[in-house]
Amino acid sequence: MKIKIIQKLDEIPQGMTEAQEHEFWKTHGFGDALLKPSSEVIDDFELPAPRQAKASHPTSLRLDEDTTKRLKYLAHLKHLPYQSLLKTFVQERLYEEEKRMGIV
Repeated sequence: MKIKIIQKLDEIPQGMTEAQEHEFWKTHGFGDALLKPSSEVIDDFELPAPRQAKASHPTSLRLDEDTTKRLKYLAHLKHLPYQSLLKTFVQERLYEEEKRMGIV
């Protein structure tokens, strides 16, 4: 199968479905002109404002040994500190409950 090299972005069809894109990229590739780093400077580009860290408050939570082991194991698999994973779980579940109750 021969690959057609795309030299300009306008050679890429717009409005393709995911399946059509898949088929297109099986037979097309980027040329050197599109792979070179751009030296163009975008003047109106602004970085988003940094997120402000919210003050956190320590909370004591008692978990049984089995739950703690499971949490630590899952956090290990995800390469996260277990307390960060637990915090994420609480935030996600809190949001889901607020949604269910129509608060958000």
